[in-house]
Amino acid sequence: MSIQVENLSFSYDKHEVLKNVSFSATENRILSVLGPNGVGKSTLFSCILGLLPDYSGKIEVDGEDIRNLSAREMARRIAYIPQSHYPSFNYTVFDMVLMGTTQQVSVFSTPGKKQIERAERAVERMGIAHLSHRGFSMISGGERQLAIIARALAQDAHTLIMDEPTANLDFGNQIKVLTQIKSLASDGYTIIQSTHNPDQTFLFSDLVLALKDGRVFACGKPADIVNRELIHALYGVDIELQSICNDAVRVCVPSFAAQP
Repeated sequence: MSIQVENLSFSYDKHEVLKNVSFSATENRILSVLGPNGVGKSTLFSCILGLLPDYSGKIEVDGEDIRNLSAREMARRIAYIPQSHYPSFNYTVFDMVLMGTTQQVSVFSTPGKKQIERAERAVERMGIAHLSHRGFSMISGGERQLAIIARALAQDAHTLIMDEPTANLDFGNQIKVLTQIKSLASDGYTIIQSTHNPDQTFLFSDLVLALKDGRVFACGKPADIVNRELIHALYGVDIELQSICNDAVRVCVPSFAAQP
Protein backbone atom coordinates (compact mmCIF):
# COMPACT_ATOMS: atom_id res chain seq x y z
CA MET A 1 0.00 0.00 0.00
CA SER A 2 1.30 3.46 -0.79
CA ILE A 3 0.42 7.14 -0.91
CA GLN A 4 2.04 9.33 -3.54
CA VAL A 5 1.54 13.11 -3.38
CA GLU A 6 2.88 15.28 -6.21
CA ASN A 7 2.90 19.08 -6.31
CA LEU A 8 -0.14 19.35 -4.04
CA SER A 9 -1.44 22.90 -3.56
CA PHE A 10 -4.62 24.04 -1.85
CA SER A 11 -6.18 27.40 -1.03
CA TYR A 12 -9.07 28.56 1.11
CA ASP A 13 -10.43 31.34 -1.12
CA LYS A 14 -7.28 33.39 -1.82
CA HIS A 15 -5.30 32.05 1.14
CA GLU A 16 -2.85 29.43 -0.10
CA VAL A 17 -2.31 26.82 2.61
CA LEU A 18 -0.37 24.09 0.79
CA LYS A 19 2.23 24.93 -1.83
CA ASN A 20 3.64 22.24 -4.14
CA VAL A 21 3.87 19.54 -1.48
CA SER A 22 5.37 16.26 -2.71
CA PHE A 23 6.19 13.08 -0.78
CA SER A 24 5.49 9.36 -0.69
CA ALA A 25 4.54 6.95 2.09
CA THR A 26 4.85 3.18 1.79
CA GLU A 27 3.94 0.06 3.73
CA ASN A 28 5.94 -1.02 6.78
CA ARG A 29 6.82 2.62 7.50
CA ILE A 30 5.65 5.44 9.72
CA LEU A 31 5.81 8.87 8.12
CA SER A 32 5.49 11.66 10.68
CA VAL A 33 4.38 15.12 9.58
CA LEU A 34 6.13 17.68 11.76
CA GLY A 35 5.32 21.37 11.97
CA PRO A 36 3.70 24.10 14.08
CA ASN A 37 -0.01 24.77 14.33
CA GLY A 38 -1.53 26.34 11.22
CA VAL A 39 1.11 24.99 8.86
CA GLY A 40 -1.34 22.90 6.84
CA LYS A 41 -1.12 19.42 8.38
CA SER A 42 -4.89 19.00 8.80
CA THR A 43 -5.52 20.41 5.32
CA LEU A 44 -3.01 17.94 3.90
CA PHE A 45 -4.83 15.05 5.56
CA SER A 46 -8.21 16.32 4.35
CA CYS A 47 -6.93 16.42 0.78
CA ILE A 48 -5.55 12.87 1.01
CA LEU A 49 -8.87 11.66 2.42
CA GLY A 50 -10.74 13.26 -0.48
CA LEU A 51 -12.58 15.72 1.77
CA LEU A 52 -11.11 18.76 0.01
CA PRO A 53 -11.26 17.93 -3.70
CA ASP A 54 -10.46 21.41 -5.04
CA TYR A 55 -6.69 20.97 -4.90
CA SER A 56 -4.15 21.11 -7.67
CA GLY A 57 -1.55 18.42 -8.15
CA LYS A 58 -1.99 14.67 -7.82
CA ILE A 59 -2.70 12.25 -4.98
CA GLU A 60 -2.44 8.54 -5.69
CA VAL A 61 -3.37 5.58 -3.49
CA ASP A 62 -1.79 2.33 -4.60
CA GLY A 63 -1.12 3.91 -8.00
CA GLU A 64 -4.69 5.15 -8.54
CA ASP A 65 -5.66 8.82 -8.62
CA ILE A 66 -8.06 9.41 -5.72
CA ARG A 67 -10.21 11.61 -7.98
CA ASN A 68 -11.23 8.38 -9.72
CA LEU A 69 -12.19 6.56 -6.50
CA SER A 70 -15.64 6.60 -4.88
CA ALA A 71 -16.09 7.26 -1.16
CA ARG A 72 -16.63 3.53 -0.58
CA GLU A 73 -13.47 2.66 -2.51
CA MET A 74 -11.51 5.25 -0.53
CA ALA A 75 -12.78 3.74 2.73
CA ARG A 76 -11.47 0.36 1.64
CA ARG A 77 -8.00 1.82 1.26
CA ILE A 78 -7.59 4.59 3.84
CA ALA A 79 -8.80 4.85 7.45
CA TYR A 80 -8.66 8.07 9.47
CA ILE A 81 -7.89 8.15 13.19
CA PRO A 82 -8.86 11.54 14.69
CA GLN A 83 -7.07 13.21 17.57
CA SER A 84 -9.96 12.60 19.96
CA HIS A 85 -13.53 11.38 19.70
CA TYR A 86 -16.47 11.79 22.04
CA PRO A 87 -19.71 10.30 20.66
CA SER A 88 -23.09 11.70 21.71
CA PHE A 89 -24.11 8.30 23.04
CA ASN A 90 -22.14 6.05 25.34
CA TYR A 91 -21.68 3.16 22.92
CA THR A 92 -19.74 0.14 24.10
CA VAL A 93 -16.15 -0.14 22.96
CA PHE A 94 -17.07 -3.10 20.76
CA ASP A 95 -19.91 -1.18 19.09
CA MET A 96 -17.53 1.70 18.39
CA VAL A 97 -15.09 -0.70 16.74
CA LEU A 98 -17.87 -2.43 14.82
CA MET A 99 -18.80 0.95 13.29
CA GLY A 100 -15.60 0.66 11.29
CA THR A 101 -17.23 -2.04 9.17
CA THR A 102 -20.17 0.08 7.95
CA GLN A 103 -18.68 0.56 4.50
CA GLN A 104 -18.66 -3.23 4.07
CA VAL A 105 -22.45 -3.59 4.24
CA SER A 106 -25.31 -2.03 2.28
CA VAL A 107 -27.21 1.02 3.51
CA PHE A 108 -30.16 -0.93 4.95
CA SER A 109 -28.19 -3.89 6.30
CA THR A 110 -26.62 -4.58 9.68
CA PRO A 111 -23.13 -5.99 10.27
CA GLY A 112 -23.05 -9.74 9.85
CA LYS A 113 -20.83 -12.54 11.11
CA LYS A 114 -17.89 -11.47 8.95
CA GLN A 115 -17.98 -7.90 10.25
CA ILE A 116 -18.36 -9.03 13.87
CA GLU A 117 -15.36 -11.34 13.52
CA ARG A 118 -13.36 -8.52 11.98
CA ALA A 119 -14.20 -6.25 14.94
CA GLU A 120 -13.28 -9.03 17.38
CA ARG A 121 -9.89 -9.44 15.70
CA ALA A 122 -9.33 -5.69 15.85
CA VAL A 123 -9.94 -5.38 19.59
CA GLU A 124 -7.73 -8.41 20.19
CA ARG A 125 -5.01 -6.91 18.01
CA MET A 126 -5.03 -3.67 20.01
CA GLY A 127 -5.12 -5.47 23.35
CA ILE A 128 -8.48 -4.07 24.46
CA ALA A 129 -10.75 -7.13 24.20
CA HIS A 130 -11.32 -6.94 27.96
CA LEU A 131 -12.89 -3.50 27.43
CA SER A 132 -15.35 -4.62 24.75
CA HIS A 133 -18.45 -4.26 26.92
CA ARG A 134 -17.34 -1.08 28.69
CA GLY A 135 -18.86 2.26 27.77
CA PHE A 136 -16.58 4.17 25.41
CA SER A 137 -16.84 7.34 27.50
CA MET A 138 -16.00 5.43 30.69
CA ILE A 139 -12.49 4.32 29.69
CA SER A 140 -9.22 6.27 29.75
CA GLY A 141 -8.00 8.53 26.99
CA GLY A 142 -5.33 6.06 25.96
CA GLU A 143 -7.85 3.22 25.86
CA ARG A 144 -10.20 5.37 23.75
CA GLN A 145 -7.38 6.05 21.29
CA LEU A 146 -6.63 2.33 21.02
CA ALA A 147 -10.34 1.70 20.41
CA ILE A 148 -10.40 4.28 17.60
CA ILE A 149 -7.37 2.61 16.03
CA ALA A 150 -9.15 -0.75 16.38
CA ARG A 151 -12.13 0.76 14.57
CA ALA A 152 -9.81 1.71 11.72
CA LEU A 153 -8.45 -1.85 11.61
CA ALA A 154 -12.00 -3.21 11.43
CA GLN A 155 -12.48 -0.99 8.40
CA ASP A 156 -9.87 -3.26 6.76
CA ALA A 157 -7.99 -0.39 5.13
CA HIS A 158 -4.21 -0.75 5.10
CA THR A 159 -3.29 2.93 5.04
CA LEU A 160 -3.86 4.74 8.34
CA ILE A 161 -3.91 8.54 8.64
CA MET A 162 -3.54 9.66 12.25
CA ASP A 163 -4.04 13.21 13.52
CA GLU A 164 -1.73 13.60 16.54
CA PRO A 165 -2.62 10.18 17.97
CA THR A 166 -0.95 10.87 21.33
CA ALA A 167 -2.31 14.39 21.93
CA ASN A 168 -3.70 14.87 25.45
CA LEU A 169 -2.44 11.47 26.61
CA ASP A 170 -0.25 10.95 29.66
CA PHE A 171 3.26 9.61 29.16
CA GLY A 172 2.35 5.98 29.78
CA ASN A 173 -0.53 6.02 27.32
CA GLN A 174 1.61 7.81 24.73
CA ILE A 175 4.11 4.95 24.84
CA LYS A 176 1.34 2.31 24.68
CA VAL A 177 -0.31 3.93 21.67
CA LEU A 178 2.94 4.58 19.82
CA THR A 179 4.15 1.04 20.47
CA GLN A 180 0.96 -0.32 18.91
CA ILE A 181 1.34 2.04 15.94
CA LYS A 182 4.91 0.87 15.42
CA SER A 183 3.72 -2.74 15.56
CA LEU A 184 1.07 -2.03 12.91
CA ALA A 185 3.72 -0.62 10.60
CA SER A 186 5.78 -3.77 11.12
CA ASP A 187 2.72 -5.78 10.10
CA GLY A 188 2.56 -4.03 6.73
CA TYR A 189 0.39 -0.98 7.30
CA THR A 190 1.21 2.38 5.73
CA ILE A 191 0.99 5.01 8.47
CA ILE A 192 1.01 8.78 8.20
CA GLN A 193 0.73 10.66 11.48
CA SER A 194 1.06 14.26 12.53
CA THR A 195 3.03 15.13 15.65
CA HIS A 196 4.45 18.10 17.52
CA ASN A 197 7.02 16.00 19.35
CA PRO A 198 10.43 15.70 17.63
CA ASP A 199 11.57 13.09 20.16
CA GLN A 200 8.77 10.79 19.01
CA THR A 201 10.11 10.95 15.48
CA PHE A 202 13.49 9.62 16.65
CA LEU A 203 11.88 6.79 18.61
CA PHE A 204 9.05 5.68 16.35
CA SER A 205 9.22 7.21 12.85
CA ASP A 206 10.91 5.95 9.72
CA LEU A 207 10.53 9.20 7.79
CA VAL A 208 9.75 12.81 8.69
CA LEU A 209 7.98 15.38 6.52
CA ALA A 210 8.65 18.85 7.96
CA LEU A 211 6.23 21.55 6.81
CA LYS A 212 6.76 25.28 7.10
CA ASP A 213 4.51 27.96 5.60
CA GLY A 214 2.66 25.28 3.65
CA ARG A 215 5.78 23.99 1.92
CA VAL A 216 8.04 20.99 2.41
CA PHE A 217 10.91 22.33 4.47
CA ALA A 218 12.67 18.96 4.73
CA CYS A 219 11.88 15.30 4.19
CA GLY A 220 13.93 12.25 5.11
CA LYS A 221 15.01 9.96 7.92
CA PRO A 222 14.76 11.53 11.39
CA ALA A 223 18.48 11.19 12.05
CA ASP A 224 19.27 12.95 8.77
CA ILE A 225 16.99 15.98 8.97
CA VAL A 226 15.85 16.59 12.57
CA ASN A 227 18.49 18.93 13.96
CA ARG A 228 18.74 22.22 15.87
CA GLU A 229 18.43 24.25 12.66
CA LEU A 230 15.21 22.51 11.63
CA ILE A 231 13.62 22.83 15.09
CA HIS A 232 14.52 26.53 15.23
CA ALA A 233 13.11 27.10 11.74
CA LEU A 234 9.83 25.32 12.57
CA TYR A 235 9.23 26.40 16.16
CA GLY A 236 11.54 29.36 16.79
CA VAL A 237 13.26 27.75 19.78
CA ASP A 238 16.87 26.74 20.41
CA ILE A 239 17.65 23.13 21.26
CA GLU A 240 20.64 20.84 21.45
CA LEU A 241 20.57 17.22 20.33
CA GLN A 242 21.88 14.74 22.85
CA SER A 243 22.51 11.04 22.32
CA ILE A 244 21.56 8.46 24.93
CA CYS A 245 21.55 4.66 25.22
CA ASN A 246 25.05 4.35 23.75
CA ASP A 247 24.17 6.81 20.97
CA ALA A 248 21.23 4.64 19.85
CA VAL A 249 18.65 7.34 20.58
CA ARG A 250 18.65 11.13 20.21
CA VAL A 251 16.60 13.58 22.22
CA CYS A 252 15.96 17.31 21.88
CA VAL A 253 17.00 19.31 24.93
CA PRO A 254 16.34 23.06 25.37
CA SER A 255 19.62 24.93 24.98
CA PHE A 256 19.49 26.41 28.49
CA ALA A 257 19.15 22.91 29.99
CA ALA A 258 22.00 21.54 27.90
CA GLN A 259 24.52 23.99 29.31
CA PRO A 260 27.09 22.45 31.71
